[in-house]
Amino acid sequence: MRVCGPKEFTAVFYSLQSWRGIFERFDRDRSGHIDSTELRDALLSLGFAVSPTVLDLLVSKFDKTGGKHKAIEYDNFIECCLTVKGLTEKFKEKDKAYTGTGNFSYEDFMLTVLPFLIA
Repeated sequence: MRVCGPKEFTAVFYSLQSWRGIFERFDRDRSGHIDSTELRDALLSLGFAVSPTVLDLLVSKFDKTGGKHKAIEYDNFIECCLTVKGLTEKFKEKDKAYTGTGNFSYEDFMLTVLPFLIA
């Protein structure tokens, strides 16, 4: 087990505080959960415009509440946003002209996506 030092701890602490602020800003109904509309708005504020289909998939994947209404709790919200961020960064590596399209071999695709699914 790796122990982090004071500087690393401080960085993590402030990063989590930042995520908490984003979560609370977009949890407009103060339910303690982010629904699909709130998630869409939060992702847009972070610079990620996802389609309604992708949004539904994200909420389904990261909703661990088991409730009737699909929504994401704080910890899963961070994981969701970091997944979107990471996948977007990987996609941009293949879309250098920012056209919204990229060419992936099957191997590249699997190596890009699987780390996000297995983690």
